[in-house]
Amino acid sequence: MIWWILIVGVLLPQSLAHPGFFTSIGQMTDLIHTEKDLVTSLKDYIKAEEDKLEQIKKWAEKLDRLTSTATKDPEGFVGHPVNAFKLMKRLNTEWSELENLVLKDMSDGFISNLTIQRQYFPNDEDQVGAAKALLRLQDTYNLDTDTISKGNLPGVKHKSFLTVEDCFELGKVAYTEADYYHTELWMEQALRQLDEGEVSTIDKVSVLDYLSYAVYQQGDLDKALLLTKKLLELDPEHQRANGNLKYFEYIMAKEKDVNKSASDDQSDQKTTPKKKGAAVDYLPERQKYEMLCRGEGIKMTPRRQKKLFCRYHDGNRNPKFILAPAKQEDEWDKPRIIRFHDIISDAEIEIVKDLAKPRLSRATVHDPETGKLTTAQYRVSKSAWLSGYENPVVSRINMRIQDLTGLDVSTAEELQVANYGVGGQYEPHFDFARKDEPDAFKELGTGNRIATWLFYMSDVSAGGATVFPEVGASVWPKKGTAVFWYNLFASGEGDYSTRHAACPVLVGNKWVSNKWLHERGQEFRRPCTLSELE
Repeated sequence: MIWWILIVGVLLPQSLAHPGFFTSIGQMTDLIHTEKDLVTSLKDYIKAEEDKLEQIKKWAEKLDRLTSTATKDPEGFVGHPVNAFKLMKRLNTEWSELENLVLKDMSDGFISNLTIQRQYFPNDEDQVGAAKALLRLQDTYNLDTDTISKGNLPGVKHKSFLTVEDCFELGKVAYTEADYYHTELWMEQALRQLDEGEVSTIDKVSVLDYLSYAVYQQGDLDKALLLTKKLLELDPEHQRANGNLKYFEYIMAKEKDVNKSASDDQSDQKTTPKKKGAAVDYLPERQKYEMLCRGEGIKMTPRRQKKLFCRYHDGNRNPKFILAPAKQEDEWDKPRIIRFHDIISDAEIEIVKDLAKPRLSRATVHDPETGKLTTAQYRVSKSAWLSGYENPVVSRINMRIQDLTGLDVSTAEELQVANYGVGGQYEPHFDFARKDEPDAFKELGTGNRIATWLFYMSDVSAGGATVFPEVGASVWPKKGTAVFWYNLFASGEGDYSTRHAACPVLVGNKWVSNKWLHERGQEFRRPCTLSELE
């Protein structure tokens, strides 16, 4: 039997600029201003139409009074030469003017503005990307569909609700990805809201059509049969549902025969239904990663916690920090992760963001197979690179990193600025190149990434932590701070405990900037040791 469901999607214009809006909250704010401009233009159009109708209404009222008087005594009325003249003039000239007024298109200004702005609209990729982000947030933070639909998220300033149409759309996006687990969840939410009386253009038949098939795909044949019967109660002539009903009944009868035969043979053979739940994942540490994102599963013991301290750091007697030392806090012991407090000012942050915004483009990852940079679903953000020579603030930030770490930044990569989008994340990864990636940084000629410096340039209302699944560590964003860790041991071997991730942003806008420092130039600043793991 052929299984299919016709999906009618909303065709949005292709974006001609800044593709991938959903990957950057910073650029999405521009869309708010675009929409505000369109609303203003729409209101101007409505006002023009109202003025036009008001003129037509006055005309109609005037002529109504005039014709009412004239029809009572037509001969007497036109017997007056002025009335006769005005009648000729009205029918020959003024009715033509009224016709022109009625035919006048008042929408030109609005349509013209809409056409201009349309080139900056999000496209299908953005809409689907934003939908997938909601599904990702749902899983990562253990949110049920009702919580998301009602907008009951932590730290929200502007509460928003999902309509039946919205829930249905989320279910359809999951369906097109063959993600029947989320299809079921969101179609059930749509059905619940319809049962509660919400008025919608989506009917129960459409919802049940998707829902019954999604349930069947997950192996729950009894529920699929029940939902199909419910659909047929609403629409007895539904062709696909009638076909499905016969097929489900056939499968159930066949399974009963198989089980009966197996029982007669004293065999344990049974038809095992598919296990319901999220799809099998490519990420082995998914559970640990998501728990840490929620602030669960952190492995810091009280005994180890006692060995973590706060201190003032002068950069090894660096003149710049002797009188005003930096505030340093131990975030983790192994690997050693240090947070610097109040290390970048609000003014510097705004300058860095302003420099980066026009250049933001979809963040890429290194493909070990091709050796090239490519976009990936597990990294949802936009980034830009800033050189020290183009602005004194960037140069000053680079030197600050050098002074506090004692590492040479002349061989480091440029300052990378990143802004995360809807549910923005970067799943577990290593910053350094492993042994199976010998050519990862060959073009740079500066060796492997010895260390990472990460500035937090915004507070995040909920989510957005930097987590280290291998060791059970979570570091939360705090504006004006930075964290630092070594990716390589002093021997040059990679420290695999530094595998880390940027958790999805649940609520808020996350801006970060990072500096990857490389091995070359550090020979005397961080000498090699004889031990491989030191």
